[in-house]
Amino acid sequence: TPSPQEHGLDFERLLDASAYKERFRQDMIRWGEEKRRADPGCFCQAAVEGALQPVWVSTGECTGALGHRMGVDGAPAQVVSDTRRLSDVQWFRDAYGDVVQTVRVVATEETRKRRNWVFVTGVDDAESECGLDQGVAFDWVITNDGDKVALGKQLEVLVQSLHRSL
Repeated sequence: TPSPQEHGLDFERLLDASAYKERFRQDMIRWGEEKRRADPGCFCQAAVEGALQPVWVSTGECTGALGHRMGVDGAPAQVVSDTRRLSDVQWFRDAYGDVVQTVRVVATEETRKRRNWVFVTGVDDAESECGLDQGVAFDWVITNDGDKVALGKQLEVLVQSLHRSL
């Protein structure tokens, strides 16, 4: 199955919250499902290609590119943002064991609507959007409802914990 780039799509524009992305969202979901049927861990493996342990898995409303590295005093860590399925989380736990930390970022529906989110049937109720709404005991839950001070405090606690773990 060809990648989005091989379909002539602008990969960078598919990563943002634009109308461009929305125009192709259902096709991208179908493409991803085809890839997962062939190999359930294909995207997980791609996310950590060349990475060293520990792996930190981040999930939730915030999106970002896969495979951003971070470290304290040169200690390697891998942040995988925007996992979407229980099978993804399980893959990381199977591959990396107890060092995996899961983070869910949440916002109320009211906050999401203020950010111009509109529910789309067939998209926002698909596994790609809500596959982790049940069945995962997250290590961290971060609330992002627009209170920058509260968000900063939550992130500071998370980062301090990560630093101690590295």
